[in-house]
Order: sequence, then structure tokens, then C-alpha cells
Amino acid sequence: MGEHFTIVPEGSITTPQGFRAGGLHCGLKKIERNDLGAIVCDVPASAAGVYTLNAFQAAPLRITQESVALSAGKLQAVLVNSGNANACTGDQGEADAIAMRDEFADALGIDRMLVGVASTGVIGELLPMEKVRAGIAGMPATLKADGGEDFCQAILTTDLVQKMTCVQLKVGDAVVHIAGAAKGSGMIHPNMATMLGFMTTDAWIEPAQLHQLLREATDTSFNMVTVDGDTSTNDMVVVLASGLAAGGSEPLTPAHPDWDAFVAGFRFVAEYLAKAIACDGEGATKLIEVSVQNADNIDAARAIAKTIVGSSLVKSACFGADANWGRIIAATGRAGVPVNVNTVDVRLGDISVLEQSRPVKFDEELALAYLKGDQVNIYVNLNMGSASATAWGCDLTYDYVRINAAYRT
Repeated sequence: MGEHFTIVPEGSITTPQGFRAGGLHCGLKKIERNDLGAIVCDVPASAAGVYTLNAFQAAPLRITQESVALSAGKLQAVLVNSGNANACTGDQGEADAIAMRDEFADALGIDRMLVGVASTGVIGELLPMEKVRAGIAGMPATLKADGGEDFCQAILTTDLVQKMTCVQLKVGDAVVHIAGAAKGSGMIHPNMATMLGFMTTDAWIEPAQLHQLLREATDTSFNMVTVDGDTSTNDMVVVLASGLAAGGSEPLTPAHPDWDAFVAGFRFVAEYLAKAIACDGEGATKLIEVSVQNADNIDAARAIAKTIVGSSLVKSACFGADANWGRIIAATGRAGVPVNVNTVDVRLGDISVLEQSRPVKFDEELALAYLKGDQVNIYVNLNMGSASATAWGCDLTYDYVRINAAYRT
């Protein structure tokens, strides 16, 4: 429970008022599991998105950005497929993404520019559009108010678990919900890592304000996750706000008395999804959380936290339960930002291993027992300023290599 919001235990992406979701198997995956899913709102919703920084941006992302721009920041539906990324597929891939958007809009009877599309899976293969078209035709019948789990299953690739959460809070006299669902397991690295994220809310918030909020929340959540140092061609987070629980005549802005409460709930959902992705990293056995404290500025804190959590040597040490703090300090020093090499403290959980950049005697057996747990917290205190940042990742295991050595097969 947060100070301003409560978690809805059985909540999903459809808990906010006005949303339905669904999923089905149309044959994009060999296994009989949903591979086409959709989220649909009863009304055109305020929409915002953030997208991969990979230069080879997949066709669906470009089409979704076009839809949001041409509809004045509104979307009413998002269609997502797994099993095929529709990336590096040239003009045909772009045409296929447009066809997905247009044909789903026609099936719903809404304006084509109110539909966004997303894809995830193998890069460089054309979509089997006859299968996709059959799935689109059947999708409206699957949409339901409790379709969140069907949607979550449809967006998985190498993920082992579904990732979703929901919170509620009071905005004025209304009870407002914020929900999220995501996929991501491998090819995960800061700055929109290999992932798809979807958030919904029934709050009334205008597109420009929603976009700013999403960008700020992304910087402290999705952009602070790394599994393997690879940034995907298809990463995207989209948020839709129906406004159907407004309970008053004022949209949410920083001037609203309940703005801080809404921001807290929004950031919680984004951070929850980001951590769930890190926990489900390919082959992972434990979550790694790196907290950098008392940095000179926020950019430095983030850079160091991401460098440590992304270090293959740090990740391997965590897998092997080796309290090798030298790998942590080495990553700190190569993060590309100034540090005072005489003032750094390092802890593994509650175990101090470095103080003022000097080794501290510690109980190796106690450290071994701690590192064998399912979460490792690494604290790095730079003692330089007042800025802090946290990043999340996972250990590097034999199974990561096995999974990715046979990804296409």
C-alpha cells in the first residue's frame, strides 16, 4: 500500500472504467497459446507513448506514433501480436503494420487513426498476414471486461510469467484506477529495453500532460532496467486515459490537489512492471537492485546504477553468490561520470564491504548466505552530493545462453 493509493489484488488492465481486452491464438506461435491481443476503450482516450531509441525502429512503432499524432493525442484501441517483431521488414512490413491498424479499426467500427499497433518476437521475418487477418476478424468477440489475463498471455515471448498490476486512489470525489501490463524477458537494456508496456487509467488527463507524466515515470522505471545490455527494435510503452471516472469538471494537472497522489500511483505501476521484467529475465534466478546514493547529480546516479546492474561480471558474481565487491567498484569507475575515488561506500544488503573506498572485513559465510537469496540489494554511497537513483536487473546464468542460443528454433 502506498501513502496515497492502494493495490487492487485482482486488478488488471481492464479494471479502469471503459476498458476491455482479449486475446486469441492465430498461429504466429507454434505452441497453442494466445499470440494476438487487444485493449479497447469505450471512448477515444487520451494517449501517450514512449518508444525505443534503437535506430532500427520496427514498423508498428512508426505507425502507432503516426496514429497518436494525427488523432490529436487520442487512441481507442491497441492491437498487439507476439511471435514476430515485424522489424527490418522494409516497405512490406510497414504496409502490414498499416493493414493491422486499418483492419482492426474497421472490425471495431472506429476511426483508423484511433488504433495503435505493436509487435514482438523474431526480427527480420514478414508477418503471415493471412493468419493475422483471421485473428483480427475474431478479435472483437474475445473482448471483455475481465480479459486482462487473455491479453497478457498474448504478448508473451520468452517470458515465464504474466506481468500486471493495478492501484486505486481518490481524485476529488471519484475512485480512480491505474493499471498496467507488460512483457519483457530478454534483450533488455535501459532507454526503452526489449519490452512492451501498456497502462490504462480512468482518470481525466489531457494528452500533453499524460505524455509528460509518462516520460518522467519512464526515466525512473522502464529506463532503469537491464537484463543483457541489448536494446530492442520494438520497445514501446503506451498509456490510455479514458476519463470515465472523472467525478468532477477539472482535468488532472500539477495544479490539482490530488495530482501528487495520482503521480505516486502512476509511478508505482510503472516501477512494478519494470521490476517484474527484471525478475523474469531470461534464465534469471534472482532480482538485483542497485541503489546509488549521494551522487553529485541525478544523471550521474542513474549512469552508475545502470552500469553496475548491467555488468556481466556483477551479474555473474550474484549468480555464483560471490561477494566480489571489486566488480562493483570497477563498474562504478567506468560509468563515464566523475566520482571521488576516496569516498565510496558499498554494502551488499546490510553487509558493509567497502568504506571510504577501503576494504572492510566481513563474514564471508554471512555474505554467501545473503547472495544465495532470490533478491540482491547493492548499495553504493558516493558521498559526493544528494542525488540518488535505483536500477534493476537479474543475474547472468547458464540458462540465459541456452535460451538465446536457440531463440529462433
